[in-house]
Amino acid sequence: MSDLPFGFSSSGDDDDREKNSGDRDKPGDAAGGNPFGGANPFGFAMGGQGLGDFDPSNFDPNMLGQMFSQLGNMLSGMGAGLAGGGSGPVNYQVAVNLARQQIGSFTPVLQKEISASADAVRLADVWLDDATIFPTGVTQTVAWTPVQWLEESLDTWKVLCNPIAEQLARTWQDNLPAEAAQFAGPMLGMLTQMSGMAFGTQLGQGLGQLAKEVLTSTDIGLPLAPEGIAVLLPEAIAKFAEGLGLPPQEIIVFIAAREAAHVRLFAHVGWLHQRLLATVEEYARGISIDFSGINEVTSNIDPTELLSDPSKLEELISSSTSFEPTTTPEQKAALERLETLLALIEGWVEQVVTRALGDRIPSTAALTESMRRRRASGGPAEQTFATLIGLELRPRKVREASELWRKVLEATDLSTRDGVWEHPDLLPDSADLDNPAGFVDRLLTSDSDLDNAIAELEKSLAEQDDPDTGDGSGGPRPDGDS
Repeated sequence: MSDLPFGFSSSGDDDDREKNSGDRDKPGDAAGGNPFGGANPFGFAMGGQGLGDFDPSNFDPNMLGQMFSQLGNMLSGMGAGLAGGGSGPVNYQVAVNLARQQIGSFTPVLQKEISASADAVRLADVWLDDATIFPTGVTQTVAWTPVQWLEESLDTWKVLCNPIAEQLARTWQDNLPAEAAQFAGPMLGMLTQMSGMAFGTQLGQGLGQLAKEVLTSTDIGLPLAPEGIAVLLPEAIAKFAEGLGLPPQEIIVFIAAREAAHVRLFAHVGWLHQRLLATVEEYARGISIDFSGINEVTSNIDPTELLSDPSKLEELISSSTSFEPTTTPEQKAALERLETLLALIEGWVEQVVTRALGDRIPSTAALTESMRRRRASGGPAEQTFATLIGLELRPRKVREASELWRKVLEATDLSTRDGVWEHPDLLPDSADLDNPAGFVDRLLTSDSDLDNAIAELEKSLAEQDDPDTGDGSGGPRPDGDS
């Protein structure tokens, strides 16, 4: 679309920009974003027979040399960039390379789009002052390309993904069948590296898709930019605006208001960011895997073939990432808290933006509903969370969280509503989302009790200082004193 205001350009408007030729699809890119070709992310040829009848006396130690030679050739064929990436639980070099290939070519951000982003955020931020007690948290506004979003957000994704990948890898190694562990012992380092590549591949596919669709740095509910930085992604915003049939200038200010509202909340609720990450880590600590399925797989694998046929290693790696982790009650509770917290953030932002823009931008209601439909259709944030940490952010939770914040404001005021964020213990829980009236009643009762306590204290202090009712020491005046 060519009539986007503030200098934004649609994805097809290339008159005043050049494609970034260094980021076009690389040779060898295959269907599904697999850099190795085909559907198998490791390029292994699947095959080999099942080997439940392994006889250790038939094991030839010379097979180790053959096996390492084959693995060396395999990794060499993947390229130095993909074989590297560190020794951690996730190979982030693989993730970044694969994500960049999925992003493909992109349009560099123009200076007019940077200025347009700053103008939109500045205008929205002024209007937000009437909708919340939190002052602006924006110190700078920037415009990112998809690749910039990928690079700038990677540190946060590491914090989210490392605990889960570490626990899965540890659980897998600790539960490796005895026969396989005996012969795989010398190769565990290699297996760990390959497991890191498997997680890196999964992460890269998710981030590559997400990078092309996110509209701001907080689109997934987490702040992925440095504190105080508001971010818009002009290319994605232009694509989002296509087909809505709404004034483009209203779309851009609406999205800018959502970003500015998120930045305010995270800037002034100091515990919120860390609580989100800590809840993910709490979930990760409880991960366990039902290894009955893996035992079924390995019961048909001969350790001699495990050493001589690299495809068998790939089967074990696939087993470690494809079997469903068992969900403990503690994990279920952690996921519920995380889902509820993300819903409360989104619901609060929805209400604040609606209050700030509702009388100023006629399409606010329609845009709010468009964002809800975007979530309900399984948007990039929901898909990525579901893939990486097993979390499905249900749209019902967001809708109910928004309704709860609306009812709180109707019954109280801005200070009371936003004061709920003062401490995590004050926040509504999942049950409160199902019964917002009960939460409002408790909030009003709590405020009333506090007000009564303050009034009693003030009355007591006044009586102590009143010469007609007391002697200043808190006790009654002696009888007969005048």
